[in-house]
Amino acid sequence: MGFAMFGILMALLVVRIPIGIAMFMVGAGGYVYIVGDTLPLLNSLKNLAYARLSNYDLVVIPLFLLMGQFATHGGLSKALFRFVSAFLGHRKGGVAIAAIGACAGFGAICGSSLATAATMGQVTLPELKRYGYSGALSTGALAAGGTLGIMIPPSVPLVIYAILTQESIGKLFMAAVLPGIIAMLGYMIVVRIIVTLNPAAGPAGPATNWQEKLMSFIAVLPVLLVFVIVIVGIYGGWANPTEAAAVGAAACGILAVITGGMRFEGLMESIVGTAQTTAMIFLVLLGADMLNTALAVSQMPTELATWVRNSGMSPMLVMVMILLIYVLLGCVMDSLAMILLTIPIFYPMVMGLDFYGMPPTDKSIWFGILALMVVEIGLVHPPVGMNVYIINRLAKDVPLVETFKGVMPFLLSDFMRIALLLFFPIISLYLVHTFQ
Repeated sequence: MGFAMFGILMALLVVRIPIGIAMFMVGAGGYVYIVGDTLPLLNSLKNLAYARLSNYDLVVIPLFLLMGQFATHGGLSKALFRFVSAFLGHRKGGVAIAAIGACAGFGAICGSSLATAATMGQVTLPELKRYGYSGALSTGALAAGGTLGIMIPPSVPLVIYAILTQESIGKLFMAAVLPGIIAMLGYMIVVRIIVTLNPAAGPAGPATNWQEKLMSFIAVLPVLLVFVIVIVGIYGGWANPTEAAAVGAAACGILAVITGGMRFEGLMESIVGTAQTTAMIFLVLLGADMLNTALAVSQMPTELATWVRNSGMSPMLVMVMILLIYVLLGCVMDSLAMILLTIPIFYPMVMGLDFYGMPPTDKSIWFGILALMVVEIGLVHPPVGMNVYIINRLAKDVPLVETFKGVMPFLLSDFMRIALLLFFPIISLYLVHTFQ
């Protein structure tokens, strides 16, 4: 019955039923079918929304989204791009490398990949076109760079993972820092390789003097300060995640007014944008809760975890299969839906297996970062690749096929990074162990 519910869910997604509504419909229908009566469903529904949405930790989500909205409407993205471009733009492929660095910086105050891709695309695509960069490299670098929005903390999917698994948000954020930096450096190396093989794809930009470099650094200092306050505040115990997110959102709002010239119109757009995205996320959360309730009644997650544990398969083979399922799911659904749909099933399986003798907390954090990295790939690989479509819509003169071609080398970098983390969990756990 559990597998039948998944089949029906996929069919509903194919006919473009919104993911939150599709999960709720399948969950409610499956629950009634298994129990055989509607009264237990109604009894469950009266508590479902309150039990989920009264969780204090969920306040983090609209606050991080508001922080990203302020950064978007306050022009902080331009300051980030100017800063990285001042130091790297004069090299071959330097403007594309600067765009990736700016995406990483923006991700540190945003938490959303789609917002990072859309914002940085508007800022950097005209510059890349002005310097004669190829359409494939320009759009490919920005689509891949946009995924750093959820890789570099703060990250909304990581907050959802923490809530679902009762894990520490601060530890997960700290664990994502090194993989996020490796992701950024990997993308930059890909750009260098591309322009080495084809110099015409990414000509060098103009050099800047040290005064311009210093001015760009001063302009970006407040952004770095916000990142430090949020991450160090959470992990250093100065503030809980909600308090740190509130301080970060307030700081970004003040910066947007002072340095970016944001006015009342921008403020209202930020508030409405945050409300719309939060409502969508919470609807998906409720749909996932209904589906997971039905799956729990069907005993599917428990039976599947027991079967895997008794199957004799090596833990590493199980993990590789889970990651491949994530890659396939990325073809039909977005990152948030994947996390909500799969964690209640995969998490018990992973926690019941032995990986390198890791204690449960380390295993939970490592799997969370691994899942985030594979989910991130779904944003750029065909046929969905939401980041690809967003960037391609901004670059109207570049065919969609060219954008997908441009993304392929960056996908190779992603798979290499996942393999690295799979065999060396210390990459995600080093900072957690160092600062605990």
